[in-house]
Amino acid sequence: MNKKLIAALCLAAPLTAVKAEQVVIETKGMTMVLNVENGRQPQYQYFGARLSQGDLRQLPWPQGGRMDAYPAYGQNTPSEAALAMRHADGSLATDLVATGVEQTGGLTVIHLQDKVYPVTVDLKYQAYPDVDMIETWTEIKSQEKPAVTLTQFASVSLPIRRGDVWLSHLYGSWGNEGQVVCEPLTAGQKIIKNKDGVRNSHTDHAEVMFSLDGRGQELTGDVIGAALCYSGNFQLKVETDDTEYHYFIAGINPDNSEYHLKRGEVFETPRVALTFSKEGLSGASRNFHRWGRKYRLAHGDRERKILLNSWEGVYFDINQQGMDQMMADIASMGGELFVMDDGWFGDKYPRKTDNSSLGDWVVDRNKLPEGIEGLLRDAKKRGVKFGIWIEPEMTNTVSELYEQHPDWIIKAPKRDAVLGRGGTQLVLDMANPKVQDYCFKIVDDLMTKYPEIDYIKWDANMAIMNHGSQYLNMADQSHLYIEYHRGFQKTCERIRQKYPDLTIQACASGGGRANWGVLPWFDEFWVSDNTDALQRIYMQWGTSYFFPAIAMASHISAAPNHTVYRTTSLKMRIDVAMSGRLGMEIQPKNMTDEEKALCRQAIKEYKEIRPVVQFGDIYRLVSPFDKRGLASLMYVSEQKDRAVFYWWKTEQWQNEHLPRVKMAGLDPARMYKVHELNRIDRRPLFCEGQSYSGAFLMNHGLEMPYTHDLDWGKKVNWSSRVLQLTAE
Repeated sequence: MNKKLIAALCLAAPLTAVKAEQVVIETKGMTMVLNVENGRQPQYQYFGARLSQGDLRQLPWPQGGRMDAYPAYGQNTPSEAALAMRHADGSLATDLVATGVEQTGGLTVIHLQDKVYPVTVDLKYQAYPDVDMIETWTEIKSQEKPAVTLTQFASVSLPIRRGDVWLSHLYGSWGNEGQVVCEPLTAGQKIIKNKDGVRNSHTDHAEVMFSLDGRGQELTGDVIGAALCYSGNFQLKVETDDTEYHYFIAGINPDNSEYHLKRGEVFETPRVALTFSKEGLSGASRNFHRWGRKYRLAHGDRERKILLNSWEGVYFDINQQGMDQMMADIASMGGELFVMDDGWFGDKYPRKTDNSSLGDWVVDRNKLPEGIEGLLRDAKKRGVKFGIWIEPEMTNTVSELYEQHPDWIIKAPKRDAVLGRGGTQLVLDMANPKVQDYCFKIVDDLMTKYPEIDYIKWDANMAIMNHGSQYLNMADQSHLYIEYHRGFQKTCERIRQKYPDLTIQACASGGGRANWGVLPWFDEFWVSDNTDALQRIYMQWGTSYFFPAIAMASHISAAPNHTVYRTTSLKMRIDVAMSGRLGMEIQPKNMTDEEKALCRQAIKEYKEIRPVVQFGDIYRLVSPFDKRGLASLMYVSEQKDRAVFYWWKTEQWQNEHLPRVKMAGLDPARMYKVHELNRIDRRPLFCEGQSYSGAFLMNHGLEMPYTHDLDWGKKVNWSSRVLQLTAE
């Protein structure tokens, strides 16, 4: 067995091997081993590349760390705990030991019991052998009377052997989501958390990767990946003390969220998806993408439609004629779906700006005299599907809903509500079953009246700014954040049960809900409100660490860009958007015939490569964050018979010297014919129509021209290429 692998990945502690059981959880490429002895805390023994039976029999037990599978606070107080509680009698000490193990199919359950109190914890591990993923979570139950108070309730605790371990994670802000930071783990504590209450992936993400061989590399190196599947406040913590291990603890953020666990109640923590790859960061990403598409993402096996969204085209200026014109335009360019965004609703308070009408989900007949019926008729006439925007979890003080139900909003007791967007926005209390019924009814009414609706864009544009529920009793106000997302989940489950085929996008001020906690009910998410091609390269690069292209809505927009006012070429905007789920966010009537023709050709060619982009394996080649003047990635089909290669210049300088990009993921023995997509040059590339072996493309690569060959009046200051590779 590889000694370096054992040193880097073995997770173990010395145990007295009396009646101990070696519990093995494995997939096609990785193995997790826990040593379970009744009467003692289960111990991690190994997590890493798949072991043979011989290796399992001789598996060593490295020294120098705390390998508890689920450490509880109270009996070793200086160390970090995954679980902490205040017992009914006031005691803060908990001591969990194993009482048994069950393994059925891919599910492993390790039963734990406190030595003194009637508190049990089930550690659960669900293996997905075909996609190299293990989901783990806990179920906590108490028979104490009265309730016990949970003050920490992590989903997982995982020791990682020290060495040259680097952490990769995502951070950002509105309009700048999905930024990548890669940093070494050093002594002390690293905490990544969110406290937004509604959206949890603008400023930080609940997913991380640990590179075990030094700074993370895309195509090589041992990597552990972890993704918390939760839509609410989270906390990821890495503790590095004086032992030989880092300790990774992840779960719901416990800040101001102590939970009163009633007798007989089960508190289930959200799942954490764990993977391991010996093929670098991109290898871990491929595991997340395959798992997500097959087991987590709504309709992960269905191609996504090419759409036009009305927002940047008209903003709130919705009208019947304008919508019909936009539908006609997207249909003429080969698009398949039109989505009417914000601004279509409100009776007493028409939605003309962002400061009114949320909650009043009735058609504004002044804007749309023929209602949704007329829009659906026009969509059918144009040969496209129709979608619509809603924001069910929110209201405005200027709305009929708020006038009728002021008790439905989140606000601190005895205090005025804190107002958000437009100076009037409020968050509805999803902990309240009446609010859950109301949110379900919004979708149900639309789909009952207009079953031809194909797509819903579900937005959420405000955080929980003031802590307080008018539904929860005063003793349980600390349950707000948790109960909000339980209510959100219940609502989404009801919608999906009744409307399983509906396509739903998760938008939350842009990319605020890019997380695996919501994606079982949503088909995709809006990566960012910023559609600038250059900045989208960075944002979509980072987002691709954990999420597949099929879930990443990426749109061609106008120039100058509406967020950063940068002017990029239409070719560049198209090439960037084609690396995700292609769509448009533009007013087509303002485009020239030549621009429409280029988009028409791009949509036609995207349809050809759509299966590869949306279902293929990603290989990130040159990172924009490395500041080498370019970014490049590619998607390769599972059969390795087709691939799509992307190359974008991120800087423009005279006398540049850019690296030649080597490809990856191809079959070295096969020949691949090259065809450039979205071509604007007067002459074809040198490689157009030529065939090269996979070995040559991966060992050498193809030189990309730094500029486009255009007539003087059409020259652009950006350069990008998309190549389709087809095996012969």
